[in-house]
Amino acid sequence: MPDIPVVGVTLGDPAGIGPEVLVKCLGTLDRSMARVALYGVGWSLDLGARFTGTTMQYARYADVRDIDWNADAWPLIDLGIGKPEDFATGRVSAACGEVAVRAVETAARDALAGHIAAMMTCPIHKESIHQAGYVDDIGHQEILARMAKAEQTATMLMTPGLKVVHLSTHKSLIEAARFVVRENVLAKLKLADASLSAWGLQAPRIAVAALNPHGGEGGLLGREEIEEIRPAVADAVAAGIKAVGPLPADSVFNRAIGGEFDAVLALYHDQGHIAVKVHNFHQSVTATLGIPFVRTSVDHGTAFDIAGSGVADATGAAAALDAAMVLASGNLSRD
Repeated sequence: MPDIPVVGVTLGDPAGIGPEVLVKCLGTLDRSMARVALYGVGWSLDLGARFTGTTMQYARYADVRDIDWNADAWPLIDLGIGKPEDFATGRVSAACGEVAVRAVETAARDALAGHIAAMMTCPIHKESIHQAGYVDDIGHQEILARMAKAEQTATMLMTPGLKVVHLSTHKSLIEAARFVVRENVLAKLKLADASLSAWGLQAPRIAVAALNPHGGEGGLLGREEIEEIRPAVADAVAAGIKAVGPLPADSVFNRAIGGEFDAVLALYHDQGHIAVKVHNFHQSVTATLGIPFVRTSVDHGTAFDIAGSGVADATGAAAALDAAMVLASGNLSRD
């Protein structure tokens, strides 16, 4: 299997649905089409198997380079952290936050060293990682940016028929609006163009959503489109990027779904997330732009309310793993 990229998969918060959706996903995976290295703790995998009523054969390794890819068991890079005595499924826990972040950091180090081609991450819980002492890391993107020393990152959500890059994500709405300035919009357009091209989508057509209703109505409903967004798009076009906009946000996503654009630059978290999740929530995947390796993720949270019940849908996990392999191979399509 020399031409198949290795994807490192982190198990996420052990108290959430990550382990069980991963077990379900791996149960249907064609082993001849993927090389998957798991990162986490064995007892979390055991829980996932028990909650789904299946068995999970895995072999522990200390180093991803030592994996025997001909073995029948799934390889696990085991962190060696024991199960807390007070562990409870569906509960915020500093111990689980520590496991979740350590798994991400370990996989990221292997990705930065070139030992794995991509990462796929199962969900972590913000409160748990904060209780574990990671107070500056809001989520995966911040952890990975810190480790890669990335100056600029962006979130892209993709689902069949729609790809959305976000100008900002983890900002309050009022802070996100203040972030809509010419320099920031241009920088994200350049990042989106470079990332999509590197993943196999040459000369991507990128539409920029407007911030204000109806695109600002010529300045009657706000001047950001005139003073910040339109000049940034002009700058991008001058740099050879196939960008258009700003276009009213109430229609631009539908136009992208119709095939007119390859991606949309959304200007704040909910503007892009709502569009993707309404279009096709279960197959939506997150990808991180701006780091020197591929990282995809399920587009749902830890779902503490249903964790341990075995009913969690693994469609997103399967889509995220498939996306990691596609991006690592540079075969992103316009579909």
